[in-house]
Amino acid sequence: PLCARFPDRALVGVDSSQAMLEQAAALATYTTLVQADIAAWSPERPAALVFSNAALHWLPDHAALFPRIMGWIAPGGTLAVQMPRQQMAPSHRVLRDLAADLFADRFDWTGWTPQVDAPAAYLRLLAPFGRAEVWETEYLQRLAPVTDGHPVRHFTASTAMRPIAERLTASELAAFVARYDAALARDYPPEADGAVLFPFRRLFLTVTRD
Repeated sequence: PLCARFPDRALVGVDSSQAMLEQAAALATYTTLVQADIAAWSPERPAALVFSNAALHWLPDHAALFPRIMGWIAPGGTLAVQMPRQQMAPSHRVLRDLAADLFADRFDWTGWTPQVDAPAAYLRLLAPFGRAEVWETEYLQRLAPVTDGHPVRHFTASTAMRPIAERLTASELAAFVARYDAALARDYPPEADGAVLFPFRRLFLTVTRD
């Protein structure tokens, strides 16, 4: 953890969720915890390190967001970010397709673009600030069998599927889940033991400011 790597540094945690902050407080690893929207927040003084793991992909307009974050960082300081880049994979694409097909009155993806851009876009965006490195890795995860539905649906239920599920009634959600499970079974067929091999792509970047 960061507190072990940098024991003499103040560590500030920022999250909009009170529940997440309470979990972080229980770890007793942060000097300060702040409830705020990352898109609007800024530190009181320049930071030596800004670290984000699977958070910034929820925020729009990265072309403006990332230069703004670089403005938080002191000369010689570093930005380190990991973001899932799974939006075009079947696990996420089918969610959009089904939502538009079943509930066109609520879901229109016209003009939609992936939240996370291609790696080259971030290198072009961040190179002017200092030494930037961007790479992408696709992890092959083995998802264990589940007793109800498809393992990939259980994986996405609390993340990518959540914004859709929150707008559906209980009966609508049941119909949606049935169609989603069937589609996932075609795209991610189970192994002999019921487990699923699930490719998942993540983008990483670091920038050390000049």
